[in-house]
Amino acid sequence: MVLIATNMLRPGDELPGERELANVLHVSRETVRGAIQTLAAQGIIEVSHGSRSRVGKVDLSHITVMIASPSAIDSYDLESVHAARLHIELKIVGDAAERIDDATLAKLQALMEAQRLSGDDAMRFLICDREFHIAIYRACGNPLLADFVTDLYTYMMNYRRNAMSQPGAIDASYSDHVSIIEALAQHDRDGVVAAFQHHLTRIYETTKVLLASGNSV
Repeated sequence: MVLIATNMLRPGDELPGERELANVLHVSRETVRGAIQTLAAQGIIEVSHGSRSRVGKVDLSHITVMIASPSAIDSYDLESVHAARLHIELKIVGDAAERIDDATLAKLQALMEAQRLSGDDAMRFLICDREFHIAIYRACGNPLLADFVTDLYTYMMNYRRNAMSQPGAIDASYSDHVSIIEALAQHDRDGVVAAFQHHLTRIYETTKVLLASGNSV
């Protein structure tokens, strides 16, 4: 439901397979299957035999996902959100560099493989990207700050998905993630902060271009 509420998944989108979702979300296939059945009963997911499940024609932007609803986050201007991410997120990922454990690093490596296998599919890449970012945020040791910066991550997701569909965008983001993991594995606070600052600045610049063009689909 979170992926739909944040516009990462849109009405009509085919869901990734159960195995793929289970691998990315680090849950069992039975958990994924149960969640899909629950959402189907609510009309959020459309399930049909012989084809992939699809997102129904629903608007969940009013739902509070972490602390605030995506529509509340999207009401702020890009400059304010970018400044907030630089101010708060860089502190959080720096803390994560000092605290991160081997299990989280292994999870990040597995998500990198899932990102690599997503090819040029922006939706699948962003599902992995979200889990990648959240795993790092949670490693900071402060769950409130992790939830807050996760809200900031969801900003203008409809534009972000379009941005990731542009040629070379997935490769550039993947390369950023490689640099981030390398620094995290060394518990290099300065290196992680520098890599994340580069990553956030690129997200800001591409989102700014799309907002100026009004191209969100």
